[in-house]
Amino acid sequence: MLFKTSAHWLALLICLAAHAVAKPNLILIMADDLGYETIGANGGTSYKTPALDKLAATGARFTHCYVQPLCTPTRVQLMTGQYNVRNYIDFGNMDPKLTTFGNLLKTAGYATCITGKWQLGRDPGLPKKFGFDEHCLWQHTRRPPRYANTGLEINGVEKDYSNGEYGPDIVNDYALDFVTRHRDKPFFLYYPMMLTHDPYQPTPDSKNWDPKAIGEQVNRDPKHFGDMVQYMDKLIGKLVARLDELKLRENTLLIFIGDNGTGRGTRSMMGDKVVIGGKGTTTAAGMHVPLIASWPGQLAAGKVHADLVDSTDFLPTLLDAAGAKAPGTLTIDGRSFLPQMRGEKGQPREWIYSWYYPRQGAEAKVRELAFNQRFKLYRDGKFFDLGKEGDEKQSLALASLTGEAAAAAKLLQGALDQFKDARPAGLDQPGAKADKEKKKKAK
Repeated sequence: MLFKTSAHWLALLICLAAHAVAKPNLILIMADDLGYETIGANGGTSYKTPALDKLAATGARFTHCYVQPLCTPTRVQLMTGQYNVRNYIDFGNMDPKLTTFGNLLKTAGYATCITGKWQLGRDPGLPKKFGFDEHCLWQHTRRPPRYANTGLEINGVEKDYSNGEYGPDIVNDYALDFVTRHRDKPFFLYYPMMLTHDPYQPTPDSKNWDPKAIGEQVNRDPKHFGDMVQYMDKLIGKLVARLDELKLRENTLLIFIGDNGTGRGTRSMMGDKVVIGGKGTTTAAGMHVPLIASWPGQLAAGKVHADLVDSTDFLPTLLDAAGAKAPGTLTIDGRSFLPQMRGEKGQPREWIYSWYYPRQGAEAKVRELAFNQRFKLYRDGKFFDLGKEGDEKQSLALASLTGEAAAAAKLLQGALDQFKDARPAGLDQPGAKADKEKKKKAK
């Protein structure tokens, strides 16, 4: 092609420049201890969540997203795209040798940041090792209070607050600052929020907010959970508003999820239905979380998806949106759900697998399971029809199954069989830690 005038060259340069900035910004927000039932768009009626409801109404909402029952296991799966059976080492830690979506997106040319809750190891160098250029974190090198008058680690420097500052506000402000400073180049913001984890304490919008409160026992009461849900939603609204101000919304994929079910025993309503939080359990109350995505002009607006999604799927989805790929040497258990969000068929899951072994205290028992929208099978043979027995109190005998249930049992057993030998020899095997402690005491 010949360019006869400088105008033609200018047009080409503008076209190339536009193509260069077309790579979308990526934001992944994860609320702490927030089950599916808490969000208005999902049918929750106990709390007001207008920012998230609006994102759902104009974006994509998934009704069957499941994660691990506890925070560290979910974070490891989310960041690596691998099931815990392959790489989980212990509660509160992540293997420094692992590759995360931070590493992969940084390699793909993204400015990267993590702000919020860490809980993945106390080595000051870990955030950068896992691919994050910047970080503003709670529970990194220590564990101070997370809410009123908090303590944080900002880019490796410990900082304490004592003038009525609210931890979630500070990390949210850092997120706003990050997207503002990097508005002219592709960025990836991973925002694992501190809210709405216990202790349930007043927020700055609560009537009994005390700016002088110090510690996690002050004004602690379950009644404050609703205030915390609504404040979480308010902070997300501030981030969305900043993207609007910067004219970045149409070039930003924003995804919101929870890290596990709502805190154990917390009661919420979905119309006339009472839902009791089941964090730490392998029932839906411990694993079913909200999933909402927004990308104006790119996603099928207002679409509700019944496809299965689990916490290993977010890494490949983010890479898909970025036009990047994981190295062929890296095992990825997840699959991208970006096509479904765009209104395409994609490759929907037939099942979700979970290897859950938090190893807290004296616990040394793996719970291994596979399930779909209707049925669930545990490694020990317990089988449940979730449509009839959502609380999993009465299992069905495998030998008695017929029709759809029998076919599901066969499918789910096949899923479990895929991971029968997936645990690497170099990692502790189930019960190994307990055995070591017993031998130590015996001596």
